[in-house]
Amino acid sequence: MNDDLLNILSNSNKDIDNQKLMDYLSGKLSAAEKHEFEKNLTDSDLISDAVEGLQQFETPKTPLAYAEQLNQNLHKQLQKKRQAKERRRLKDTPWLYFTIILIIIIILTGFFVIWKHLE
Repeated sequence: MNDDLLNILSNSNKDIDNQKLMDYLSGKLSAAEKHEFEKNLTDSDLISDAVEGLQQFETPKTPLAYAEQLNQNLHKQLQKKRQAKERRRLKDTPWLYFTIILIIIIILTGFFVIWKHLE
């Protein structure tokens, strides 16, 4: 079985083995193993729904293709967000800091000159 296909449910419930799931879907389990697997399915509605959903695919490669397409779309969206965040962020330039400090010095100097002049 393709290793990438085994990662379909990698973040799912750890009570079920992905290899056993893929063997069940492809019909490679013996009758006893199949019965034991189906017995475990009755304990969890989520897992049984996932198995039913995976059985809806025509070929075992189809879920992998969907997962890969979703990953590509997610990477594109995340890249766009990173680029937008970078554009909003102030660039670290020494001239920006120098200008801010110079403006603060000019304001403070002007304040002290006016204050001394009023006394």
